[in-house]
Amino acid sequence: MTLDVEIPDPPALDNPLDPGEYDAVVEPESRSGDNVPHEALATFLREGAWEDGFNEWRDDTYLTVEEFRLVRDRGLIDEFDFYWNMATEDVGYQAPTVPTDLAPPSGDPLERGERQGIEEELDDLGRTVSDVLETEYIDRSGEEFGFFSDY
Repeated sequence: MTLDVEIPDPPALDNPLDPGEYDAVVEPESRSGDNVPHEALATFLREGAWEDGFNEWRDDTYLTVEEFRLVRDRGLIDEFDFYWNMATEDVGYQAPTVPTDLAPPSGDPLERGERQGIEEELDDLGRTVSDVLETEYIDRSGEEFGFFSDY
């Protein structure tokens, strides 16, 4: 099933979290305090990684158009975050949590199972975009900023 919706703007990645807060990434033993990888990931998202990952995800998602609109209208897309651990060369992500009061315009709040289904689909989106960043956007042979070829 393909989700027939317009691709939303990518998340801004304004406030990086502690590395241990991200899924699909091994927490580094030490942090450099350098924010260059986070800023570069935000640039990669704007330059196509978000669109590429979203397109791949929407071909397989079980999210309905109505559920996606609820997610988008509630601002949950902006709550995605990504983190690149340079030591292990993987990109982690944090998908948003669906609030318990999320409800369609004409109905009662979604039931627990419905919220969990939406969270699983959002988790899949985060994982897909993370994979796209790792495999198609990060140039591990770049010299200018460690592993980044264009920054």
